[in-house]
Amino acid sequence: MVFSSFHFLFFFLPALLLCYFLIPQKLRAGRNLLLLAFSLFFYAYGGVRFLPLMLVSIGINYLFGLLCAPGLRGRRLFLWLGTACNLALLGWFKYAGFAARNLRLLGAELAIPEVVLPIGISFFTFQGMSYVFDVYRGEAAPEKNPLWVALYVSLFPQLVAGPIVRYTTVAGEIRTRQETLDGFTEGAVRFLFGLSKKLILANGVGALADAVYGSTLSGLTVSLAWLGSVAYTLQIYFDFSAYSDMAIGLGRIFGFHFLENFDYPYISRSITEFWRRWHMTLSGWFREYVYIPLGGNRKGLKRQILNLFIVELLTGIWHGANWNFICWGLYYFVLLAAEKLFLLPYLKKGRVWPHFYTLFLVVVGWAMFVGNDTGVSFGLLFQKLFVPSGGVSPLYFLRNYGVLLAVSVVCCTPLIEKLWDVLRKNVVTRCAAILTLLVVSTAYVVGSTNSPFLYFNF
Repeated sequence: MVFSSFHFLFFFLPALLLCYFLIPQKLRAGRNLLLLAFSLFFYAYGGVRFLPLMLVSIGINYLFGLLCAPGLRGRRLFLWLGTACNLALLGWFKYAGFAARNLRLLGAELAIPEVVLPIGISFFTFQGMSYVFDVYRGEAAPEKNPLWVALYVSLFPQLVAGPIVRYTTVAGEIRTRQETLDGFTEGAVRFLFGLSKKLILANGVGALADAVYGSTLSGLTVSLAWLGSVAYTLQIYFDFSAYSDMAIGLGRIFGFHFLENFDYPYISRSITEFWRRWHMTLSGWFREYVYIPLGGNRKGLKRQILNLFIVELLTGIWHGANWNFICWGLYYFVLLAAEKLFLLPYLKKGRVWPHFYTLFLVVVGWAMFVGNDTGVSFGLLFQKLFVPSGGVSPLYFLRNYGVLLAVSVVCCTPLIEKLWDVLRKNVVTRCAAILTLLVVSTAYVVGSTNSPFLYFNF
């Protein structure tokens, strides 16, 4: 079920809100159980055959959370066993087919397993692992009630596409949160902003990207290839940040405070800064549970570069079982290592050119993602980006999508936030802006077909 779908907006969410707020606030367990039931239904709606898998994942992390509590004998062994169980589930469903295909290329006689990727497995697996890690490190108490572990892992706002919520962020709120009218209002407005971002901007520039890459690449000129890559760059940002906005807003409605996941990444002045602003909960997860335990930057420059290589390689692999994702991770390792070694001092001195440097490299990086579903060869796309050739002019697309592209570029910057700060100072302009977004978004929902979020694939 997609947040921007008719079924979610007009059936699932109203039914949940009605039932949830009919339960008195003092009956916290009742509200939690209702939220758990709706969250499990939400996941089962997208594929009921995968619900047992998620329940197994919950059971694994609940059990190993108990076994890894401080003071227990053998808890380090149980930490490794719990990690292995989580990675085994993730590895089989996400990477078994990829591994078998590549081993066959090396001569191994292996059957390629037909495994369907469960929605959100990368996200809920990492959340479950963070619970076990935090308990092992003494940062969170082991939860005795398995239903509350299940609620943490399956909570529907962030279940299938993040943000990745660490257990320590919401452990207290599972039992003692307070739902308020102000929180409900803030959450609803945040959800509406995300919904509008998805329906108007992400789907709009996504249509441009699809139009450019929907036909054969042989007709692409350099300028049209770059236009398509820029459109995809905008699409993946608006699509994913829109989901995060909606998830954060929904969490706020129900009394949870999820961490921010994006901070205008396209205004960055370096690749290092870009990764501090893009998908911050994933970067934070790898930093907290991989980079720092490996030694971070505390063991010299060579070890820091090695740790960076491991993290970026894992980041690429996390996104999917495909060589383009692995190349994407290694691409960012090279860029980050170069900045660590010598580029950062120069970037810090610059004012304008570091922005263009970062955006250029980011667009090139997103070109590696293009075609994950459509079959576009990113090798051929790279050729089209940098080798001049005859083909279709981009003027037709610019005439049709130029205004949308201009608006999208502005919405990638803090200017849109400053505009909202101006509008919300006056109750009339604030209500008019919210009502306009509500009406336009409703029209898009009613009149358009379902458009899944890109990060559902990862």
